[in-house]
Amino acid sequence: MKKTTRSKYRQEFSGDHVFDYKDPASLTRFIGDGGKITPSRISKLSVAQQKRVAAAVKKSRNLALLPSGSDAFDNFHRAEAISPVPFEI
Repeated sequence: MKKTTRSKYRQEFSGDHVFDYKDPASLTRFIGDGGKITPSRISKLSVAQQKRVAAAVKKSRNLALLPSGSDAFDNFHRAEAISPVPFEI
C-alpha cells in the first residue's frame, strides 16, 4: 500500500539516538544565540527527540557544562570541546 501522508520532518538522527548531556559541544547545535533551546520546527526533531534534547540541555546547564542565560552567551559564546582523556601530557 502506498503511504498517503507525507512525513513532516526528514530525520537526521535515528529514533533511538541518545543526546548526551556530558557533551556540551554537540548540544550547542540546539541552542540559539540568546541561550534559548531551538524549537523542533527549526531543529527538525520529532516531539520525543525534542523532549530528550531539552532534558539534556537542562541537565547540562544544571551541572554548569553549558552556560545559562543571555548574559552568559554574550561573554562565553560557544562551549569548548572537552577532551575525554583528562590530564593528557
